[in-house]
Amino acid sequence: MRVLVTGASGLVGSALVPALAAAGHRVTRLVRVRPRDSDEFRWDPGSGLLDPAALVGCQAVIHLAGESIGAGRWSRGRKARMRASRIAGTRLLAGAIARSLPAPRVLLCASAVGYYGDRGDDVLDETSGPGAGFLAELAQDWEAASEAAAGAGVRIVHLRAGMVLSREGGALPQLILPFRLGLGGPMGSGRQWVSWIERGDLVSAFMFALERESLAGPVNAVAPNPLPQADFARAVGTAISRPSWLTAPAWALRLVLGEMGQELLLASQRAVPKRLITEGFEFTCPTLERALAAG
Repeated sequence: MRVLVTGASGLVGSALVPALAAAGHRVTRLVRVRPRDSDEFRWDPGSGLLDPAALVGCQAVIHLAGESIGAGRWSRGRKARMRASRIAGTRLLAGAIARSLPAPRVLLCASAVGYYGDRGDDVLDETSGPGAGFLAELAQDWEAASEAAAGAGVRIVHLRAGMVLSREGGALPQLILPFRLGLGGPMGSGRQWVSWIERGDLVSAFMFALERESLAGPVNAVAPNPLPQADFARAVGTAISRPSWLTAPAWALRLVLGEMGQELLLASQRAVPKRLITEGFEFTCPTLERALAAG
């Protein structure tokens, strides 16, 4: 297939694009800078610009673009940019897909388990309802922004990812640093559940959803073994042979990081990949120990 990808240079996209090419697909990219070759096309969600030639001949679109939610404290401006980069970008892309003839057969959209909000010990599969809070509302609006493409008959899959683990970027290097300094340990009570996925498995989940026509709607892209945060911290410490006893109090995380600390570090999401498992997907790293060893 010819597959159009947004966010191709990000943590997930930089691994997904080579995987698509290795599987025999031709990858084209939407970029915000001047295109460098015939496989790049310009777009700018902020101004509503998208080169319609990008969709000519495309059978599939994979939408990964969105401003990082973990790059700094959530000011009012940062929250506005996080919303705009996801919602305006998805709405622009979905509208262009709906107008293209013929339309691509499938649109795979990144989403997040933040959709479920802070849910304690509840086991969350794809039938679970949305939660409350900034991330939950963001994910709901993000997914709803693809409605134009759905109205055109395009199969849409929202892959709700957990924390993506990779030594090459994202959350894991930031998590490991305190452990290397001897300052690692549980955050808050340590009882909140952490849903995570190793980057290679997330790439495989996108490839699986691309090819599996029976998949549509929400799909939890998480490993089958979520962990309480205290167990997660202990596994990280063990993996790098460092102590994991120093607790970061919830009040301190809220003081330093504000709303971001509450929703990213203290909220509990015990999400499970029910639909992936039902469809026969096999995880390379089903346990955190294996994911940490994989790097």
